[in-house]
Amino acid sequence: MVIQSNMTSKAITQVWEDTVEVFLKYNVPITEKALQVLVNNNILQILLTELNNVVGSSNATCIEGG
Repeated sequence: MVIQSNMTSKAITQVWEDTVEVFLKYNVPITEKALQVLVNNNILQILLTELNNVVGSSNATCIEGG
């Protein structure tokens, strides 16, 4: 699974505890709001890239719909 902007920081940290440090680094609160709501668009792509690097996920490791 690739971490995406429509996911909540709370859900992400529940599945991947290692992501908490990334959220702290970018001052993103752990809430039930989607990342696209919480994070400025200028930072969002950087955040998503770093989160996916932490969990070892990328578009290459995932298939559409699964």
